[in-house]
Amino acid sequence: MKKIVFLTMAVLLIGMVAFTSCQRDANTLICGVTQFEPMNFLDANGNWTGFDTEFALLVGQKLGMKVEFQEITWSQKFVELQSGAINCIWNGMTANTVDGTTGRPRHEDVDFSYSYLLNQQCVVIRKDKASDFTTNFDLIGKKAAAEKGSAGETIAVGAIGSGGIMIDKTKQIDTFMEVLSGAVDFAVVDSILAHRLTGTGDFSNLMVADIPMGSKMEVYAIGFPKGSKLVEKVNKAIIELYSEGTLYEIAEKYGLKESLVIGRETIR
Repeated sequence: MKKIVFLTMAVLLIGMVAFTSCQRDANTLICGVTQFEPMNFLDANGNWTGFDTEFALLVGQKLGMKVEFQEITWSQKFVELQSGAINCIWNGMTANTVDGTTGRPRHEDVDFSYSYLLNQQCVVIRKDKASDFTTNFDLIGKKAAAEKGSAGETIAVGAIGSGGIMIDKTKQIDTFMEVLSGAVDFAVVDSILAHRLTGTGDFSNLMVADIPMGSKMEVYAIGFPKGSKLVEKVNKAIIELYSEGTLYEIAEKYGLKESLVIGRETIR
């Protein structure tokens, strides 16, 4: 009899824990991020900060949801999303591109929010190599680095051609170190990141080459699982924050005011 009572209580306890977990999860927005300055990065105290970080927190306030940030490996972003480990990818994600990992347009794997920032890919080189890289032809057959699964990887592969060598890195910032050391000739990364970091601090010997990488303007958007009901709610919050001027304020804070453009249409 005691065993039956114990088992019954155990089952009830497990049910209560599961119920509490579901309640917590339903009110928590878990954002998949990488360290990508100025979008999401760690401050001196080890706390997440950046434009996308503050943006997500403000949207969370609008929706009455707690916001958490979970660092992910970019090449595994869709796996993390589809497994339920994260609720969204909120990390300066180029929406209108072919994914470097899947080889498919990203909108086939996720539903996107409204776009909110303009971006382009660019070439990062060492300053002492500036005269060697002036046109797209100078990239052919070279050794390049890019973040695995990124828009930059897709463009870099095309730029170097069949005779080039491609080095995949876990993080965009890791590609900078490859260029600095001379392990690769150049890196292809998001323009927003490159202009933020090159020519300063540890990367003072790096620069952005004056080589256009494709004519299509890229846009950032937030990626959600297919069919997610959060998309409509987040879009509404985005418009409210934009109309209130709050988005402009944080964009100005992180030097992104010229890139802030809200696109109210489905990304295809």
